[in-house]
Amino acid sequence: MNAFSCFVTGTDTEIGKTLVSGALVHTLCQAGVRAVGMKPLAAGAEVVDGELHNEDVEFLHAAGPIKLPRELTTPYLLRAPVAPHLAAALESRPIEPSRVVAAYEQVRAQVEAVVVEGVGGWRVPLTPSYDTSDLARELGLPVILVVGLRLGCINHALLTAEAIAARGLHLAGWVANTVDPSMAQSDGNVEAIAARLSAPLLGRIPRLSPPSAAAAAAYLALGKVKTDV
Repeated sequence: MNAFSCFVTGTDTEIGKTLVSGALVHTLCQAGVRAVGMKPLAAGAEVVDGELHNEDVEFLHAAGPIKLPRELTTPYLLRAPVAPHLAAALESRPIEPSRVVAAYEQVRAQVEAVVVEGVGGWRVPLTPSYDTSDLARELGLPVILVVGLRLGCINHALLTAEAIAARGLHLAGWVANTVDPSMAQSDGNVEAIAARLSAPLLGRIPRLSPPSAAAAAAYLALGKVKTDV
């Protein structure tokens, strides 16, 4: 498997970005690629034994064997479980995009591939004039879209794909992740999205209990990733 870096976004928050990001890191590492996950911004952290902890950050950290300092892989770990620009304001700690980009460059210099997980959906504000889509564009990475399978996912998937293209970025593939196991016509929804997106479907992940990067990786086919524009 060839090494590739990517930016993982989703059709919404709580849609499975962390699960898919971890699965990507796990798959790359299993193939012998020196890969690491990076969640530059995480909101919703609790103090445990004197240190801030976030479930998503720890899940991504555990997905592969390479361990880099959290200050690099998550330069902004914020306490309040709200939009990052609001969480940052509560701490009087404005987000500086240049700091995020610099951290990515330091991480990238130490590995062969970086899986960068966004926060929330595609257009989450980070500053008054900069959002997650701006970050993805500045990093210049191909995008992998996580589509949460629940009512409304067709519309959300197609709108997000259009927004990615509008930023001049390459949609390298998409993953269908089961959010609502009781969703009616889930197969039809996946087929409808696949028929309308030129990017390949990289896998369909069922509801996992417990969720793990290794378990999710079993449902991915990264050989389908379109790394060329």
